[in-house]
Amino acid sequence: MAVDVTPNQIVLAYSGGLDTSVIMRWLQETYHRPVVAFVANVGQQEDLEAIAQKAQHTGASQVCVEDVREAFVRDFVFPALRAHAVYEGTYLLGTSLARPLIAQTQVDVARRVGADTVSHGATGKGKDQVRFELTYQDLAPHLKGIPVPTTIQKPYSIDRNLLHSSYEGGILEDPWQEPPPDMFLLTVAPEQAPDRPTYIEIDFTSGVPVAIDGTAYSPAALLETLNRLAGENGIGRVDMVENRFVGMKSRGVYETPGGTVLHIAHRALESITLDREVMHIRDSLIPKYAQLVYNGFWFSPERAMLQAAIDEAQRDVTGTVRLKLYKGNCLVVGRKSTHSLYRNDFVTFEADQVYNQHDAEGFIRLNGLRLKIRALRQDAHC
Repeated sequence: MAVDVTPNQIVLAYSGGLDTSVIMRWLQETYHRPVVAFVANVGQQEDLEAIAQKAQHTGASQVCVEDVREAFVRDFVFPALRAHAVYEGTYLLGTSLARPLIAQTQVDVARRVGADTVSHGATGKGKDQVRFELTYQDLAPHLKGIPVPTTIQKPYSIDRNLLHSSYEGGILEDPWQEPPPDMFLLTVAPEQAPDRPTYIEIDFTSGVPVAIDGTAYSPAALLETLNRLAGENGIGRVDMVENRFVGMKSRGVYETPGGTVLHIAHRALESITLDREVMHIRDSLIPKYAQLVYNGFWFSPERAMLQAAIDEAQRDVTGTVRLKLYKGNCLVVGRKSTHSLYRNDFVTFEADQVYNQHDAEGFIRLNGLRLKIRALRQDAHC
């Protein structure tokens, strides 16, 4: 999305950090056009008023601060939770889910102020440039984009939102180097967590978490509460080497306390409410769904198609899960649902009226028939 004509007005996704402050000046000096600073509140726990003032002092013609926390959790985090989306078996997609929302809101701001150009501070070597610009192309192909120069290297970069805090680059680029203990923002070290466990109960309705210990919360407030409870118990740290969309491997260290608890609880409730074949089909879709989100295709038709199928499967995922939080562990200790497929009268090893154990003999013979035929063929060629 490179600019080939002079823009009339530019909307910059502004964080208040050194990178976007330098980019603000660079845009002004290069294009001599008004630059609107757009700040998205995704739960990063920063002084947004101070960021807005900094943008003004840096020369922004206008500052737009948009609170998108509820939309982030309701429309991005929870749909991914229903899909049980985990990238490469480990990453809960905290940054990947936030970027399309930030870009979407940036497009809305550009339309509102009459700007024809957007810009961001993501490096071309990373993942976020792809996520921003794919969203621009999907939602507003008429908008122009400006590539920006790279800026000063930091010891490591931090991205924080209501779902997670991520750390990469700098001293973390050595995959043998343990992260510094003082780096973490959301969790205590497991060995420093309380010596007594914390028990909680989470209620779900159609795959969506709605309450903790019987108290209903808004989506953002629920995740914020779980972040505190799980973080106090040292839950949610991940250190992984992942495959970037642009073709290289990178190391990422993540804290996702509340999200980790939700994924474990959601899976536990599905275990008693989802049909076996439906669960297996949904699970087969997880890698593709997670890859689409990670690579920046949140607004793609294929992700929407997968979401529709997944949400259909979630209709009966309603009930309560009890969890034990203790020193970095989140253990399921109970689950119940009025939609449960788990039946004591079916699973008992005692005599029952619903299952004839002699039926297992024919079941085994039929399922083993292909194995028997294969073995007979091998014997014939010996």
